[in-house]
Amino acid sequence: MKIVNEFKEFAVKGNVIDMAVGVIIGTAFGRIVSSFVADVVMPPIGVLLGGVDFSDLAITVRQAVGEDVPAVVISYGRFMQTVIDFTIIAFVIFMAIRFINRLKRNPPPVPVVPAPPLEPSAEEKLLTEIRDLLRTGRQTPLG
Repeated sequence: MKIVNEFKEFAVKGNVIDMAVGVIIGTAFGRIVSSFVADVVMPPIGVLLGGVDFSDLAITVRQAVGEDVPAVVISYGRFMQTVIDFTIIAFVIFMAIRFINRLKRNPPPVPVVPAPPLEPSAEEKLLTEIRDLLRTGRQTPLG
């Protein structure tokens, strides 16, 4: 039962839930970036390179044999698109972390200047005088 309790404690901790939310949001963000690269970035690059559709770029290693054996292809166009996806995601994450770190930085410490000593109040002066008289054993300041 101890393992079950430990697992339950682990599973309901805020860090695990935060991590799960982060993974879900990260996956959705990855899809957005993939769509951005495939649908916005790559078409103009393809046009600049003579109308090439990167998702169709592939090298055929072996042709298909009938209907039973499919062709063996190396889809380097999809790989290039995935590399661009990764680069954009990594850059956006880098910029987000950089921004967060700037927010976390503490401002430089303000030098502490000691305050000038204050003049003792009348009450403090009187108490000091009484203390000094008690030390010397005198009854009054005059005699």
